[in-house]
Amino acid sequence: MAKHCYDGGLALSTVASMSKPAAINLSFELTLLVFLAAIWSTSFTFIKIGVATIPPISLIAWRTLIAAIVLLAVMRLRGISMPRDRRVWGRFVIQACLNSVIPFTLIAWAERTVAADLAVILNATTPIFTFLLTVGVTRHETMTPRVAFGVGAGLLGVVLIVGGSALQGLGHELAGQLAILLAAVCYAGAAIFGKNFKGFDPIVPAAGSLIAGTVILMPISLIVDAPWQLQPSANSLWALLGLATLGTALPFILYFRLFETLGSVRATAQAFLRVPFGVAISAVILGERLSPTAWVGFGLVVAGVGAMTLGPIKWPKRAAK
Repeated sequence: MAKHCYDGGLALSTVASMSKPAAINLSFELTLLVFLAAIWSTSFTFIKIGVATIPPISLIAWRTLIAAIVLLAVMRLRGISMPRDRRVWGRFVIQACLNSVIPFTLIAWAERTVAADLAVILNATTPIFTFLLTVGVTRHETMTPRVAFGVGAGLLGVVLIVGGSALQGLGHELAGQLAILLAAVCYAGAAIFGKNFKGFDPIVPAAGSLIAGTVILMPISLIVDAPWQLQPSANSLWALLGLATLGTALPFILYFRLFETLGSVRATAQAFLRVPFGVAISAVILGERLSPTAWVGFGLVVAGVGAMTLGPIKWPKRAAK
C-alpha cells in the first residue's frame, strides 16, 4: 500500500494503490464489485441534476477532465508515470470512445428527457450485451450455463424490482431510451476491450482513457456549447464535481482492476446491482416501501450476480498442476 500524506484523497489513493494482487482473493474482488455498483449508481442522479443547466457535451467534457486530473494527481503521489508507447495510447483512445466519450454523452443527452431511475434500469442491460458479444464474437472467456443463467436471472430481477408502474415512461421518449441502450452496448464493448490492458496498474488505463476522452470532447464542447457563455446553477456544478470524482475517477480504477481479476462479463455484473441500490436509497431517503414482487426481484438479482461471479474462474497465468 502507498503511504498517504493527505486526508481528502485518502479513499481514492488507497483504492488506486491496489494493483493486481499476486494471489486473487475472490471474496475481496466481489466486495469491490458491490462497492463499485454502490458508488456508480449515483452517476445517473448527478447527470440528471447536471444537465439541468449544463449542456450534455460540456458536462461530459468537464467530467472527464476533472476525473483525469484527479487520477494524474494520485499517480504522481504514487510515483507512477503514463506509458509513452503510441500503440498503448491508441488503445486508450479506443477505450475512451467505448467507455466514456460515446456512452457518457449519450446518457447525458438522454437524461434531459428520460428519468434517472429509468436510465439506471435501461443501462443495467450491459451484462446482457457483454455476454452476447463474448459468446458470439470474441469468445475470449469460457461461457457456461451457470453464467447464462446469471444473466437471465439478473435481467428478470431488474424487471420485477422496477415493476410495471416504473416502466410507464418506456416508449414515450424513444430516442432517449434507445440512446441509453446504445450506451449499454458501448459499455459492453469497453468491458471486452479492457482485456487489452492486462498487466497495467488499474489506474494507468483509467487515467489514459480519461485523458484521451478529454482531448476528444473538450474541443467539441468549446465549438458547440461556448461554455464561457453558460450560467450553470450551483446544484449543477456540485453535481458535476460529484460525477467526476465519485462517479468517474474512483469507479474507473475499480473497473479496470475487475476486468483483469473477474473478467469482462463478471465485471459488468455490477450494472445489475445498481438497480437494487437505487431502490434501497429510495426506500431509506424517500420512505418508499418495497412490494413483495420487488423483494423477489432483489433475490433474483443477487442470485444472478452470484451465478455470474462465483465458482471457478480461469485466472491469467494460472499454474498448471
